[in-house]
Amino acid sequence: MKKRSVTLLVVFCLVLALIPLTIGVIGTGSAAAPAPVKEVLYQSSNGQAVIDATYVANGYVKVKFNPGIDVKTKVIIKGPDAVKYTYNLNSKGNYETFPLTAGNGKYTVGVYKNVSGTSYSTMLSKEITVNMPDQFAPFLNPNQYVNYSADSKVIALAAELAGAETTELGKVEKIYHYIITNFTYDYDKAATVKSGYLPNVDTTLAEKKGICFDYAAVMSSMLRSQGVPTKLVVGYAGTQYHAWISVYTKENGWVESVVFFDGNTWKLMDPTYASSGYVEYANNAANYSQKYVY
Repeated sequence: MKKRSVTLLVVFCLVLALIPLTIGVIGTGSAAAPAPVKEVLYQSSNGQAVIDATYVANGYVKVKFNPGIDVKTKVIIKGPDAVKYTYNLNSKGNYETFPLTAGNGKYTVGVYKNVSGTSYSTMLSKEITVNMPDQFAPFLNPNQYVNYSADSKVIALAAELAGAETTELGKVEKIYHYIITNFTYDYDKAATVKSGYLPNVDTTLAEKKGICFDYAAVMSSMLRSQGVPTKLVVGYAGTQYHAWISVYTKENGWVESVVFFDGNTWKLMDPTYASSGYVEYANNAANYSQKYVY
């Protein structure tokens, strides 16, 4: 029987941080195919930029840049699906983690430093061959957008909420209903949020409020920590930029059109809209179109 899909949606509220930026790149990169079972590090000639490809089989790369000054820096990743993902990178020399969401194949990972305006200089660029034994690996690990650790409070809460539940949909149901019951939408934050904003999942949990990006990051973190493959998806609801989540279950495949269970069937629901009362709009899957996956 053909697997059916369902999607858990969370509104993003036009957070520009997720919109890939167009930049003028100066310079070119070189190619290499790393061994997937040992430490694989690529460095720029001056040692400032480092791409750690050690964990590509687990669905992610780590990148750091330490120029000694505060400067705008980008990481650009393009996979076998030819979709270009552009991220902001800190310039303090700390690793950040970026997902490889296009499956197996060749990826180009580049680090770019701002030189003026929208022009960026290529600090390091590598072509990396990715072979992931587990297709769900990118959606079971933390990354820059879904940023959690074993010590995160959201992870402890997810374990408490899931309890003895063993099914993916059962875990989704419990975590979903907790979010829509306890979280409220932060309109003040939505009106003032800056480009480049990244969620802090434990802060959102403590405050019990946030914008749509916060909702998506918290739920994705909780579900991934419970072994449920979860995609943070960015796209459009009508003409507005949004973020939502999709989950995978062994019984149903990728869950992409339902969110809550009424005893017989799951229904499509956007957790942000659900907690704000806009149920009718959230129930219409035609309102959403996917653009990026994290």
